[in-house]
Amino acid sequence: MKKIILSVLALFLFGNYNSVEIRPNIIWLVAEDQSVNFFPMYGDETIDLPNLSSLREDGILYENAYSPVPVCAPARSSIITGMYPTSLGTHNMRTYAEFPQPKPSKDIINYSPVPISNVKMFTEYLRKNNYYTSNYGKEDYNFKKTDGSWDYTCTGGSCSQKLEPLWRERKKDQPFFAVFNFGITHESQVWSQGDKELYVNPDEINVPPIFPDTAEVRKDLAVNYSNLIRLDKQIGEIIDLLKKDNLYNNSVIFFYADHGGPFPRFKRALYETGIKVPLIIKLSKNLDYNTSNSSLVSFIDYAPTVLSLAGIKPPEYMQGKALLGKYKSKEKSEFIFSSSDRFDEHVDRSRAIIHRGFKYIKHFNPEISRTNNAYRDNMAMMKNMKKLWAEGKLGKDQAHWFKNPKPLEEMYLLDEDPYELNNIVNDPKYANKVKFMQESLNEWIIKTNDLGEFNEVDLINKFLVDGSQPKLSPLNVDYKDGLVFLRHDDNDITIVWRKIGEQRWEIYSSGLNTQNNIEAKAVQIGYEDSEIIKILF
Repeated sequence: MKKIILSVLALFLFGNYNSVEIRPNIIWLVAEDQSVNFFPMYGDETIDLPNLSSLREDGILYENAYSPVPVCAPARSSIITGMYPTSLGTHNMRTYAEFPQPKPSKDIINYSPVPISNVKMFTEYLRKNNYYTSNYGKEDYNFKKTDGSWDYTCTGGSCSQKLEPLWRERKKDQPFFAVFNFGITHESQVWSQGDKELYVNPDEINVPPIFPDTAEVRKDLAVNYSNLIRLDKQIGEIIDLLKKDNLYNNSVIFFYADHGGPFPRFKRALYETGIKVPLIIKLSKNLDYNTSNSSLVSFIDYAPTVLSLAGIKPPEYMQGKALLGKYKSKEKSEFIFSSSDRFDEHVDRSRAIIHRGFKYIKHFNPEISRTNNAYRDNMAMMKNMKKLWAEGKLGKDQAHWFKNPKPLEEMYLLDEDPYELNNIVNDPKYANKVKFMQESLNEWIIKTNDLGEFNEVDLINKFLVDGSQPKLSPLNVDYKDGLVFLRHDDNDITIVWRKIGEQRWEIYSSGLNTQNNIEAKAVQIGYEDSEIIKILF
């Protein structure tokens, strides 16, 4: 009876509150490169993860959460905007990067996609509504981030080696949104941590049927499990800091992974191992605790959910649904859609759709091998599997992913065939379902304006102006009643300002009453900033 009462209370509070009454703190704990396959709350018994398990006991376990792309930068573009990467033009890996990236040819330059709509990083809406926003560890949105999207952000070496309780930098009682990105479980850490202590005996691991049972495979699996234990300890540090500051009970905490696991046939693959991810959401005040939710969830849902929890109405351009909060959607998603296009130096366009336990995959480049990726070849497991394939020593299930050409179409019964090894696309018994999935996928491609239809060079020419990012026009300045008013010819463009000499840009919303010298500019995803104007008093 107690749990029923609390659940009803949770529904009331999180379905009907207004932003004045309840403004929860929201924290994201993000693991890189991890599938549900390795977590005890999803059925794997290899390791214990006490901190994540306690978070699960305090929150909701989402059983069917998916990334729209099985690789990090395109997936992150979806998370931060609430849109599909294929609609944004961010579907190719590392279109925009601050360091050199492998590309198919010199014609694929570094560029920031220009969304067709006035798309923003959703943290802008939080800041406009007095949220303090911070990001720790990684950005990598596949486009150039806009100034004003964070109160504080750090990446890589600019971050302290110690996890910082960044919410302590906010104004007193100011609600906050904080992101912590954990790189310890990244694909690269399978070989980087290979000589570190193992917390799991390789001989005691259950090897998935898609891998050969070799010493190399067991070792790499053991390293990943050990890295997950390291991740759990780091997450425990954040939870302890929140409790120390008396924030844990009144905060909403998300734990999720940016896409599937770090292994071959996981990351970069449209199979469940590549796109199905863990997701736990702990609500404030322990409401709706230790429950499960079987609804289909996509990364496009995360941005509208955070805004809804903050009492902010999600903008109409967002393609996802709010899962919780004041603007919680009354409709559940009927489909999951995922895509793959260019991963580093190789172009291999595929699309996937999930509906009621069926998954359909269409390959537009069946002639291209799925196994070619120079970065992944650093992994001992990958080297071992390639050697066994060349020698004809891989079993049927292990060779499935290596076969070339790929089938033009694949379809699987996910409950009966969790590793997607029995392709039923040509089974007459499922002919009607195959047709339905084909038609539904084509409708989605058209409805969402899937830019994967374009050759990337043509897409670059579509976005850029004479080979350069389009540039925003200058701001206009008005003075009235002792206030400074800033405006842009496009009312939807974001204006940012700061006191001259300071680092942090503020988002402009109304007339400025200040005696300080300031500077301001217009910013928008995909565009070069406008010229900075200085206003001197």
